Amino acid sequence: MKQSIVTLDMEGVLTPEIWIAVAERTGVEALRRTTREEPDYDKLMQFRIGVMRENGITLSRIQEIIGGLKLLPGAAEFLATLRAQVPVIILSDTFEQFAQPFLKQMHWPVLFCHRLIVADDRITGYQLRMPDQKRHSVEALKQLNYRVIAAGDSFNDTTMLGAADHGFLFHAPTNIVQQFPQFPAVNDYGELLGRIRKCLAD
Repeated sequence: MKQSIVTLDMEGVLTPEIWIAVAERTGVEALRRTTREEPDYDKLMQFRIGVMRENGITLSRIQEIIGGLKLLPGAAEFLATLRAQVPVIILSDTFEQFAQPFLKQMHWPVLFCHRLIVADDRITGYQLRMPDQKRHSVEALKQLNYRVIAAGDSFNDTTMLGAADHGFLFHAPTNIVQQFPQFPAVNDYGELLGRIRKCLAD
């Protein structure tokens, strides 16, 4: 039997959506747009960078907001229980400069993510670790002879779920659940943990 590994999206699965929190705290509603609404990640990020420039939103202001956020209710317990049973890697389209406060609350899991380009505290661009990094990460793990179980909530998770041996939508909006019926949809950590355990036992 192959060894197993679990890959999880971060925002919307374990943590609040960072950009929505920034929109709420700054009052800039345009920043509420996420990959749930705009699946083209580059288009979305260029839009966000323009909005931040127009509204004078700095990296340090965003980091201050993130520092006040908590994990989603039940996420810490779910992740701790899961990591006691199987290795877990967080695959996220967030950025190194955003993730630290959440990683501390999660007791420092492995995170694969991207990096912001910053000048004078202003976000001027971003550097992808690699295009479609979630899918490539899952495929690489399978090449290492792992059986991969994945969970995510958005358009940018679907290639990861499709590449995995078992893929689940978690807390996904209705339009995504309807568009990707091949992925079982679950909405609470207890059910997700049960589904993962069943995969591990098979």
